[in-house]
Amino acid sequence: MRSPISFYDVQGIAFGILMCSLTLLFLKSAGLVTGQLAGLALLLSYVLPLNFGTLFFLVSLPFFVLAWLKRGPDFTLRTIAAVVGISLLAPQLARFISFDSLDPMVAAAVGGSLGSIGVIALFRHGASAGGGTILALVVEQKTGFKAGWFQLCVDGAIFLGAAFVLSWDLLLVSFLGAAVTNMLIAWNFDISQAQRKPAT
Repeated sequence: MRSPISFYDVQGIAFGILMCSLTLLFLKSAGLVTGQLAGLALLLSYVLPLNFGTLFFLVSLPFFVLAWLKRGPDFTLRTIAAVVGISLLAPQLARFISFDSLDPMVAAAVGGSLGSIGVIALFRHGASAGGGTILALVVEQKTGFKAGWFQLCVDGAIFLGAAFVLSWDLLLVSFLGAAVTNMLIAWNFDISQAQRKPAT
């Protein structure tokens, strides 16, 4: 059982929201996608007349029920806060940050690295960045299969859909960016860390 939310958690979740939002700025600016529900929302934003933030919130809604059942109200409320924060901040960042030139490989590497930092920050403070990460945490707790590796598997389905929207070169670069994110999570995060109280 986690303690009531503290300033330590608030700043960690806020930092995670910022890093995840910057990830999406890099990817969207380069015409790339990523995995999990964020990737699905990003992909849909290329073909539907809705922005990423709206789509990300809508596709995350069913997974809040899973979070409530499997991880409890505290984790669910923190995750809702993270999803709402990313949904609101990611589209707004594009109003203030633009790129005259952005190589897709650079966008994938930087975005993938920022994404791993953001997701780990949210994990460590009892939240997640959406439905896929909720499911990944549940799987890791039950089976020991690393959350990052699980997410990499789920990404395959997202990229299969992206193959009908993106060119093959952008699809490959997008996959490399998602691989960076998930490998860094797998190498740098242990699920047990999320259960530890911070030192005081």
